[in-house]
Amino acid sequence: MNEVKVYKGQGVSVRFNAARCIHAAECVHGLPEVFDTQARPWIQPGKATADEVVAVVARCPTGALQAIYDDGRAAETVSARNELRLMADGPHHLRGDIEIRDDSGKTLARETRMALCRCGASSNKPYCDNSHVGSGFKDEGTCTLGDVVPVATGLLTLTLCTDGPVQCDGPVAIFDAFGEPAMTVQQAWLCRCGASKNKPFCDGSHEDIGFKADETVK
Repeated sequence: MNEVKVYKGQGVSVRFNAARCIHAAECVHGLPEVFDTQARPWIQPGKATADEVVAVVARCPTGALQAIYDDGRAAETVSARNELRLMADGPHHLRGDIEIRDDSGKTLARETRMALCRCGASSNKPYCDNSHVGSGFKDEGTCTLGDVVPVATGLLTLTLCTDGPVQCDGPVAIFDAFGEPAMTVQQAWLCRCGASKNKPFCDGSHEDIGFKADETVK
C-alpha cells in the first residue's frame, strides 16, 4: 500500500511516503522535536522553523520525506552534482537531477533523492523497501576504481530495462560504501537482480535467474 500523508507546519509542510521509508533515521537524528516516532502525529513541522525543517528533510536519502512551502512550491534544491553511493548489503542511494523511464522511454518519475533497490526483492521496485534485510543480500559496497571527475551535473536518466538492469545515462559520480569516490561515468548498467558477480554493474545474471520486475513506479 502506497500511503502518503501530509503534515502541515508554519510556512512549510512535510509529505511522507511510507512505502519509500527504509528507516535511515536522518530526520529523527536531525530534528527529534519535529520527527518523534513516539508522538502522534509523529511529524510536527510547527516545532521548528521552516528553514530547519527543509534542511533536515533534505538529509532523507530515500525521498520518503518531501518539504513543501505553503504556496505549493517544493522546498527542494537539486544537488550540485549527481551522486550514487553504494550501501553495504543495501541499496544505491542517489541524489541529483534524476528522471526514471520505462523501457519504452516513457517518463515515470522525477527525483532528487532516492534509494534504488539492488537486491531484487523489493515489492516497491525500482525503490528499496528494506527487503535486502530479510533476503540475505550481501555486498560490501566496493567498486573498481576508475576516473573521478569532480563535476557531474546535468540530467541523469534511469531506464528500467524490462526484467533487467537499470541503464544510467548522464553524468554520475559513484562513491563506495566508505564514502570514497570510485569513478565518474556517463553511462552504466546497474544490477538490480542481486545476482551479478560484478556489482554494482550488471553481468547478465538476471537472465540466468529469471529475474522479473514490475515497472510501475508508485
